[in-house]
Amino acid sequence: MRSLKNNHVLSNVFKKKFLSNLNHNLPIILSSGYLQQTVVITVKPRDLIFVLNFLKLQSQLQYKLLTAVSCVDYPFRKNRFEIAYELLSVRFNSRIRVKTFVDEVTPLQSAVSVFPASTWWEREIWDLFGVFFEKNDEIKRILTDYGFEGHPLRKDFPLSGYVESRYNDQLKRVVSEPLEHAQEFRSFDFSTGWSSHSLYL
Repeated sequence: MRSLKNNHVLSNVFKKKFLSNLNHNLPIILSSGYLQQTVVITVKPRDLIFVLNFLKLQSQLQYKLLTAVSCVDYPFRKNRFEIAYELLSVRFNSRIRVKTFVDEVTPLQSAVSVFPASTWWEREIWDLFGVFFEKNDEIKRILTDYGFEGHPLRKDFPLSGYVESRYNDQLKRVVSEPLEHAQEFRSFDFSTGWSSHSLYL
């Protein structure tokens, strides 16, 4: 039991030292910490490519494998889109998440020059969220149709979409038409008949 406790203490000391060294070598990091066993750092969009290059090429880190790029939409933030790059160091069996943020109109520089595999994930993010990546020549729709309007994973995109597709028997093909809602939007009053009886209970 004592050895497990000692290992936990050593692990915490190592984590603090690792973050301290990382912040010392990369003073442009806005925030850093751990989420379970993964190091998580946040950088400004203009510093993203430099940080990714550093993490990949620095001999003490060697985060040479990009495992994923993801995006989350926080519509009430000024910079509503948070983009996260997940890196793996096979040499040291370590993971790091590099997060940055942009708004709806500001493009983010593509990581293709550092990690060529990022092109596919950046295409998905553009298609589903509308975040544009500069210097990525492959930006085009891959999960939605070419005539699709909007970006479906944005929080302000309607759940039902804008158009519906159906098979037309007369034309013998699939047609897209503006979506017709059977009922107008209503504002509901959630009070019940039981709420007035609660005074007597």
